[in-house]
Amino acid sequence: MELKNIVQNALKEGVAIPAFNIPYLPMLEPVVRAVVDLNSFALIETARLEWFKFEAGSPEAVAQEFFRWQKPEYVRLHLDHVPVIDEDDQRVDYLTVIQQAIDLGYHSVMVDGSRLPLEENIAATRQVAEIAHRGGVPCEAELGAVLGHEAGPPPPYEELFASGQGFTKVDEARRFVAETGCDWLSVAIGNIHGAISAGYKDEKKVAARLNLEHLESLAQATGVPLVLHGGSGIPRDYVLAAFKKGIAKINIGTEIRQAYERALQSTEKISAAQEAVYERTRWLISEYFELENLREKVTQTA
Repeated sequence: MELKNIVQNALKEGVAIPAFNIPYLPMLEPVVRAVVDLNSFALIETARLEWFKFEAGSPEAVAQEFFRWQKPEYVRLHLDHVPVIDEDDQRVDYLTVIQQAIDLGYHSVMVDGSRLPLEENIAATRQVAEIAHRGGVPCEAELGAVLGHEAGPPPPYEELFASGQGFTKVDEARRFVAETGCDWLSVAIGNIHGAISAGYKDEKKVAARLNLEHLESLAQATGVPLVLHGGSGIPRDYVLAAFKKGIAKINIGTEIRQAYERALQSTEKISAAQEAVYERTRWLISEYFELENLREKVTQTA
């Protein structure tokens, strides 16, 4: 089944497709194994910053590892955050990266123009959506500011949530989806990314809350599957409620990355770190997100 239809089915069923980030290539196999063992369905994803700030290497390296272990009935490959302007405020040759991923066989791609003014974000996203659709894959975009990847300490969370700083605006989201043709939209509703800056990336992530009323308004305004970035560490009740209110894809990075790093540090064995990733992924799918046996729900034809 086409990935676009699978995510659409998740939206209808009130569940979400978990998408696991791979900052270290040995993490990929245990994630796939956990998904298969639980009869779930997931995306394996890689973001541009994971090639430079961690050890994922490149889109080619991740694709090569994915196709080595792939089981298409359980997992697909997603190109996560390719920013137009990155976390260090540098312009990125994003069109080249996205075309390269499509040529490598990625099943979906994401452009992140969220650091641009609205008009520029619309223009950049429209261009990527056209490229993606020509290549036969869905396009994810981002509107609003899901903070956490910036240099330095993350912003004080309570201040961010109370002020609604960076939250996706409903009227802008309606216009954005209509004018860009993006298939999925990453929204900011209180969620934050895990910190990647030195000195903060090993810290326990803030238990972010979600403004569920705002999410519902965004879902009604856009009519497309919405994506929750920064899915690690959000209290479970918020996450499960978000699945019923429009979130059809949820990104998980910090939870499994820190499991890998801690196990590797304490044992100095990649095999032990892989086992830690397997166990954490199993726990997330079955206990935390309640997505065991997800495959049957989302891959059935109507």
